[in-house]
Amino acid sequence: MPLPEAFDYLVPEGMELHAGDHVKAPLGNRMAGGVVWALKDGPGDRKLKFVESASSGAPIPAGTRKFVDWVAKYLVLPPGVVLRAVLRSTDALKPSPVETLYRLSGEAPPRMTAAREKVLDTLAGLELAGATDIAREAGVSAGVIKGLAEAGALEAISRPVDPPFDVPDPEMDGLKLTILQVDAAGALRKQVKAGGFQAALLDGVTGSGKTEVYFEAIAEVLRQDPDAQILIMLPEIALTEAVIARFEKRFGAAPALWHSGAGSKARRRAWREVAEGRARIVVGARSALFLPFANLKLVIVDEEHDPTYKQDEGMPYQGRDLAVARCKLEQAMVILASATPSLESLSNARAGRYVHVRLPGRPGVAVLPEIAAIDLRETPAESGHWLSPPMVAAMVETLERGEQSLLYLNRRGYAPLVLCRTCGHRMKSPDTASYLVEHRYTGRLVCHVTGFSMAKPKACPECGAEESLTSIGPGVERVAEEARRTFPEARVEVYSSDSSSGAELVAAMERGEIDIMVGTQIAAKGHNFPNLTLVGVVDADLGLAGGDPRAGERTFQNLVQAAGRAGRAERPGRALLQTHQPEHEAIQALIAGDRDSFIEMEMMAREMLGLPPFGRLAAISFMALNPDAVDKAAGNFAAAAPSTEGVEIWGPAEPPRAIVRGWHRRRILLRADREIDISAYLRAWKTRVKTPSSVRVSIDVEPYSFM
Repeated sequence: MPLPEAFDYLVPEGMELHAGDHVKAPLGNRMAGGVVWALKDGPGDRKLKFVESASSGAPIPAGTRKFVDWVAKYLVLPPGVVLRAVLRSTDALKPSPVETLYRLSGEAPPRMTAAREKVLDTLAGLELAGATDIAREAGVSAGVIKGLAEAGALEAISRPVDPPFDVPDPEMDGLKLTILQVDAAGALRKQVKAGGFQAALLDGVTGSGKTEVYFEAIAEVLRQDPDAQILIMLPEIALTEAVIARFEKRFGAAPALWHSGAGSKARRRAWREVAEGRARIVVGARSALFLPFANLKLVIVDEEHDPTYKQDEGMPYQGRDLAVARCKLEQAMVILASATPSLESLSNARAGRYVHVRLPGRPGVAVLPEIAAIDLRETPAESGHWLSPPMVAAMVETLERGEQSLLYLNRRGYAPLVLCRTCGHRMKSPDTASYLVEHRYTGRLVCHVTGFSMAKPKACPECGAEESLTSIGPGVERVAEEARRTFPEARVEVYSSDSSSGAELVAAMERGEIDIMVGTQIAAKGHNFPNLTLVGVVDADLGLAGGDPRAGERTFQNLVQAAGRAGRAERPGRALLQTHQPEHEAIQALIAGDRDSFIEMEMMAREMLGLPPFGRLAAISFMALNPDAVDKAAGNFAAAAPSTEGVEIWGPAEPPRAIVRGWHRRRILLRADREIDISAYLRAWKTRVKTPSSVRVSIDVEPYSFM
């Protein structure tokens, strides 16, 4: 619960409790579940309530409790809010359910019937099966199975529904490493052997084999401690399938999975096995960081630069930063892996806080793709089209060679804007300052902020003109439509977060069953398509505009990742960037393959402005249904700011999305020098002002979204 601190209770005589245990205790007029945070001597004269009862379930380990306290302090949150992120699967506190399975006993039943014969025939090809499955397969009632078991013809076996995970074998052979990979793996193994808190930045170009290298670190951790637990964090659920397949091949066991797409049964099993120390390896999204690891020894943050590690809603946090913090608290090792490391991680490596491990080349004959810009000011696409003549020509050559192309545009749907040609009305989401995006495959207009959707109307809702609504700008669906018109014989597919069968699309692309894939950022992350030799970036300028201080860095990272999908096998690849700003430093650095000069320019600009990694940022957001109430609350909050040297306060002001779901929004931005404890400053500021309950206030330390 969002309480400022733990509550004190008395332990009844005869009840033995330890820190981390789960209990039931009175809270107001009800019984609430809680976790014992600490035990101390008697209360003196204080009158306290008794704990009602102890609950089942693996206790929350000391390292996890310490992590909860640290996160609450750092993010300026009540510790109960952070604990809620740990206790995501309350079913896992109960023992695993038990299921009964049947197999042939070898004994013949005393009386044979046609129904019984069907059951025996069905089980002849099965080792074990449940009564429901047997009955369905044999076409009989469950009573027939029960009768055979009572007659001794079937043997009933009880086992947990949630079995333990297989134990990984670090001695299984992995892929043969190149000299560069052997050196990088050796550097990581050296850190593992040193023990305690260690941090490494694994900085390797796209396709350099970073996964195989950090597999060697995993193997070394398991050799040092067979009971060690390891977490591999991935930015996208879509990447887990590929990593699991490679992991099983390398270690002979499937890891536990933890992400929003896993069902409640899978999460229940993973949580319980992690808490009991039986799940050695976990592959998961950012929320996996809050699992109650009993013996955490290594965390790997793959694609550590990826902005999806930042959670903006609910409990805002940056998963990469919290991974480093958790490893420091648990005296474990952390590996941050990326082809385009964040400026924060590069700065830490330069300062000596992280060991910088480099992989500058691809293995074997694979080479980095050639990158060139298409200046749309000189060779624009035809009116109503989005692919320029040079891009189309390159795709023709690629198709003629029997190779694949990827068209990259980080914009979902068909068109980002729908407006009326008659009156100019723009279709907006109700009660939200956001345009509706057309999704032509479903015939709907969708708000990507709130999830609101509606059928595309036949008439303008403002002026009533029929057939007047027109689509403005391209999304991936529109680019795919153009690709199909231009190349009618080609097999074209769209891959975005709206795709219902992402894993199937990836597999089809790997098998060469797709000629042209049109994809958003999800298609540019971590995938290995051997026959993909051309990447066409439809709008390389997307993301450069706006007030985001990380805009240049993010654009550079996204384009490097997209271009890096090309030429990952024997055939050389190339990437073409359609742009109206070929002179932009991010575009120029990509073409020249000069990451270092781009990083130097970005670092200089950030240092001059005192922005991360050379300064600290925080955002305080206010939301209310009444615009006057939110203005007053934000103004009062800003007026109460402590006066401290090295701290700048900007605002309050309206963010770009000033209204969401009818809630009016205001924001204060805070910039502080690096040596200032921004969390302590925010806590002190928060205590100075009381905000009315009609106004919601949230604090985001190191914000990534400025919308």
